[in-house]
Amino acid sequence: MSASATTAAPAGPGGAPGQQPGPAGPDLSAFADADERRRAGLRRMKLVAGGLLLVAAVIYALTLGRDGPLGFVNAGAEAAMVGALADWFAVTALFRHPLGLPIPHTALIPTRKDALGRSLEEFVATNFLSEDVVRDKLVRARVSHRVGEWLAHPDHAARVAAEVSTLAGGALRVLRDEDVATVLEQVVVRRVAETPWSPIAGQVLAGIVAEKTHHRLVDLVLAESHRWLKANRDTVIRLVTDQAPDWTPQWLDERVGRRVYYEVERWVEEVRDDPDHRARRALDHMLDRFADDLQHDPTTRARAEAVKERLIAHPEMRRATVAAWTTFRRLLEEAIADPHGELRRRVAGGLAELGERLRDDAALQAHVDRYVQDGVGYVVRTYAGEVATVISDTVERWDGRDASRRIELHVGRDLQFIRINGTVVGALAGLAIHTATVLVR
Repeated sequence: MSASATTAAPAGPGGAPGQQPGPAGPDLSAFADADERRRAGLRRMKLVAGGLLLVAAVIYALTLGRDGPLGFVNAGAEAAMVGALADWFAVTALFRHPLGLPIPHTALIPTRKDALGRSLEEFVATNFLSEDVVRDKLVRARVSHRVGEWLAHPDHAARVAAEVSTLAGGALRVLRDEDVATVLEQVVVRRVAETPWSPIAGQVLAGIVAEKTHHRLVDLVLAESHRWLKANRDTVIRLVTDQAPDWTPQWLDERVGRRVYYEVERWVEEVRDDPDHRARRALDHMLDRFADDLQHDPTTRARAEAVKERLIAHPEMRRATVAAWTTFRRLLEEAIADPHGELRRRVAGGLAELGERLRDDAALQAHVDRYVQDGVGYVVRTYAGEVATVISDTVERWDGRDASRRIELHVGRDLQFIRINGTVVGALAGLAIHTATVLVR
């Protein structure tokens, strides 16, 4: 292994240069095996390129001073050596001083890595972190359609629901009841105390009365009241007779009690069955008047605010807040922890339905894609410079020699083809020049 494997490597197997991978990082053996394969390939290509230079040198030595056809071979071999040596020098000068000689403008990567890092940063920021480039890539990627197509599969939706449930459960376990109660008091309760709610309550009540939404509640109360009266006739009569004076006869008390019961039952039944009963109209008028007073009558508003303040200032309010949060958290944790529970199924079903809409609804896709493009465009437009500086900052922290060895390990094998091509092209060029010289003579 090279020194980069033990020192602050420029691009360590764990990812970021100079950083050691954590215990949960990628499989280091896979990276080591890949580096070993690259190293073997680099050695093999160096041997091929060096072998061609050696072959050209041997051919040149054997044909030196010969005329005729061998002269052409000698000229080609000579030019092949020149091309091979020139390209060897060019490739080597990228990573180190050729033959260890401090020739100017050699060992470019170790000596000029900071400048190269800044140039790479500028190139990436201009050509990859441009808002137009990113937007165009997102348009062609069809992000919403791909997400919808993946999410529409029930197994994928269930997987996302499980991950969301795990995160939500972890967040709930981290929260302390006292901290949540303090936040609720400081944010919610204080906000409620500072906001005059009587006008809002009046507007809400006026809307309910205008739309007759409360009629369903009135119908329910009347139906349950009539049912209770039917089932508790003796109880109602006894309540009336118990309030009678001691000097009245028992038979009279019972008769009055039965009469009161029948009148109350008949009245409740009439109000229940008649949607336009005067009692219903009176209730509507009272609620409408109360809604108007909550909005415009100073006395009513002051009384409503006073009731609100007394409720908020009551010592039981904090205990009730903590108890409500504790109960809510316990129920939510139980629902989240159950993989076959109703909450998990509903979340998975909702996600799958959302995926189907994203997959099939072109209008929704257009809206979502536009939001994604605007969001990513804002991030790129605002933070592209800061993101690109990661390149130059990282390169500056690299050790020059280790960086050179690591880069050569990754790209050096391909660069050896330059040496091979230089040898072949040099031989062809030398042969062509020698041929032209013979023809001119």
